[in-house]
Formats: sequence, C-alpha cells, structure tokens
Amino acid sequence: MKVGVVGKGGVGKTTVSALLTGAYVRRGANVVAIDTDSNPNLGLSLGLTLDETEAIPVLPRSVLVGAGGDVTADELITEYGRTTPSGATLLSAIRVTEAGAGCTCAGHGTVRTLLGQALGEHADVTLVDMEAGLEHLSRAGGTLAYADALLVVMEPSRKSVLTAARTAALAEELGIPRVYGLGNKARLPDDAAFFEQAATDHNLPLAGVIPSDPRLAQADRDGVSVARAPVEPVREAIDRVVDFLQQEAKVA
Repeated sequence: MKVGVVGKGGVGKTTVSALLTGAYVRRGANVVAIDTDSNPNLGLSLGLTLDETEAIPVLPRSVLVGAGGDVTADELITEYGRTTPSGATLLSAIRVTEAGAGCTCAGHGTVRTLLGQALGEHADVTLVDMEAGLEHLSRAGGTLAYADALLVVMEPSRKSVLTAARTAALAEELGIPRVYGLGNKARLPDDAAFFEQAATDHNLPLAGVIPSDPRLAQADRDGVSVARAPVEPVREAIDRVVDFLQQEAKVA
C-alpha cells in the first residue's frame, strides 16, 4: 500500500502522516515514511530530535530506481533511510538549504520512481508526506503517479475544501485509483457535518474526520513523537481511517 498525504498548507499533513505511520506500525506493518517537504519536519513528529532530523541524508536527485535503473529500492532505503522512535523508516527526499538553489523537480522524480517499485522486505506500507499545494501533481509524470491512494487533508474551511476538490481532479487525471478527503482539526459534531456535506458537494469520498486535540500541539512543543502522543480520540479516529483504507483496498 502506497499512500500520499496532500493538502493546503497548514491543514496538518505532517501530523496526519505521523499518526497514520504510528497506526500502521502498531498493526505490525513495516512502514517507510517519505518526507518530500523542502523544509522537512516529519522526523520531529516521528520522535527524532532536530539534530537527528537534519542529519538524515537527502535522497540523491535524478536517480532511476528499479530494473534498468541506478539502484534498487532496497539499496536506496538501506543507505538513506533512518529508523525513527515510532518504529518506521524515514526517508528525506528534498531539502532546500540555500537561496537560489533551483528547482526540486529532480528530487520528486526520484520519489516517483521509488514509488513505482515494489519496496520488497522494507515496506508493507509507504506513506508520503507531500509539500503543500498542487505542484507535485502537475509535474511531468506526477510525483504521486504510482500511489495506490491519496488522502487529501482538509481543515474546516471553504478554501481548504476547494483545494481538496482541485487536488482530487488532478489526481484523477494522473490515474491515481483512489482519492479520499480527510477532515482534520474538527470541532465535533459541527465540523464533522461540514466535512460530510463538503465531501458530498464535491463528490469526494470521505475517509474520516480527525477531531481537534490541543494535546497534539503540546506534544509538538514538548518534542514528543506525535505518533505516540496520549491523544486517544485522535488515535481512534486514525485507526478508523486505516480500517477504511484497508477495506477499500480489498474492494478495489
């Protein structure tokens, strides 16, 4: 299962990615998480320190992964992956460290070819925490063209929902087989009703709704792995999302 997590800036993609990672690990899955943000922070949410996160080597650019390519997926993960306290292996795909460094397209190309391969013994589940916006779906070939499913994270705002609808349309053009909305930061029950109506209005299947919980922000401030934060209502909602994805995969 290869899942991309996308959405408008600030909707909580990295937190959701970390929570999903933790949920799959608790079920015994071997998980590879890929951070494609040019300012990578997924490592922090998975329990690494800032120094450990910044020390993760960035995937080489313009590498073709797989048969006839430069390296195998297993070789790439072994060399560039780092085990996190969450139990998942983390890859850092892109990092911008200086002004005028140029386009990050080559790094996205590496991720695309990596997703195009069966990741062998290294991954039962691959989760890709994408940078904000829509550019990763408009690149030649599309970074997430080989994803099995796309989770479009939304916060309870009209702008967020409109971005999700545009994302879903682009994903369909790329041929991504399953695209779902995921409500986040919800004040229940009102925001759940908002997300359900928005999903209906834009013909976007809803994978679930994650409640707002200030303890997530506190865990971030305390430097605690979000994947292990004491946020049971959030964790239960994430588990339901995983159940949904697994059931949808069986139906497909």
